[in-house]
Amino acid sequence: MKVLFYTREFPPYVYGGAGVHVEYLAEGLSKLLPIEVRSFGDQDVATEEMRVKGFTYDHTDFDSADKKLKAIFQSLRTCINMNIDPVEADIVHCHTWYAHFAGIVSKLCYGTPLVITTHSLEPLRPWKREQLGRGYEASSWIERTAIEMADAIIAVSEETKVDVLEHFDVNPDKIKVIYNGINLTEYKLKTTTETLERFNIDTTKPYVLFVGRITRQKGIIHLVNAIKYMDEDTQVVLCAGAPDTSEIAKEMEESVSQISEHRDNVIWIAEMLPKEDTIELYSHASVFCCPSIYEPFGIINLEAMACETAVVASAVGGIKEVVVHEETGLLVPVEQQNSAPFEPINPEQFSKDLANAVNKVIRDKILQQAMGKAGRKRVEDVFDWAAISKQVYELYKTLKK
Repeated sequence: MKVLFYTREFPPYVYGGAGVHVEYLAEGLSKLLPIEVRSFGDQDVATEEMRVKGFTYDHTDFDSADKKLKAIFQSLRTCINMNIDPVEADIVHCHTWYAHFAGIVSKLCYGTPLVITTHSLEPLRPWKREQLGRGYEASSWIERTAIEMADAIIAVSEETKVDVLEHFDVNPDKIKVIYNGINLTEYKLKTTTETLERFNIDTTKPYVLFVGRITRQKGIIHLVNAIKYMDEDTQVVLCAGAPDTSEIAKEMEESVSQISEHRDNVIWIAEMLPKEDTIELYSHASVFCCPSIYEPFGIINLEAMACETAVVASAVGGIKEVVVHEETGLLVPVEQQNSAPFEPINPEQFSKDLANAVNKVIRDKILQQAMGKAGRKRVEDVFDWAAISKQVYELYKTLKK
């Protein structure tokens, strides 16, 4: 049996949780069966276990197009190009709407069984309209078409399965819940401090850490607004880049600038750091904060827990299946609107509650250490990529013709 992945992200071009998922799942599956990856990019790598080929994602010739539609047009073109090379796999597995159209074409033209992993769902991310304009209608159509014609759907959490059934016309028997995982040999406690020193993080004082993209979904603006309620001695390290839009980039800049007028220990690293640097930041943080307002799973919480760091996270989506309240971290309830966008009804209260939870963990080193140890044990017990890859492999076997 041979499997073909279609994906927007694959190393060295990874900027979000879906890309992390694809990287490690491909590596795990490559130990079990031959795998080919077709991604957006310029990769060209072949080993005995895996073949990776990139397809150019470039819209420099789309000058006349609406700038918000370029991502749609180029994604469609790239997905077509991905199918020009004959598909000789037994299973095609797609990740995110950017690559779903490649799976649609493959199933129609080559008759290949189609697997879709639902990393997130467009109906629950209406703020993407800010980024895509009318292209959001197209991305939503692509996602719906792929999910409803798929032979199997992987939901990354039980709550995501519920969301799929609510928003799409699919047979519940086609949906399998398989969690994301973590590479336990790579993500582990590091004692080195070069990254902290490079960004002028005081190693003698505690800090709260955020890692992620600047997007509505990740709730980073709520965290920035929470800083004024945090203990003055607590450093705030925001490892945040890749803004979805110029509008949210500007909002982030203004929010950080405003808070920095009143405290000098807010450190904004406005880039996506290499993995080894991020692991070092996780390892020395007193607490990691994930303030997402929508999160089907939240791999970043696993990364922090694997590095023995306590987690403060919003109690939404799949996060509730990852972080165990008062054991591996603290879950912060957030009263949200009943339909997307899931912005807090009282954003100021949400920011206060985030800060209170951060302060509680920061002030109690014994609690920090206990939660860190419990978090590491939980990822070892439940979220090892080797075991998760085997679950996906077993699913594939049910679909092979």
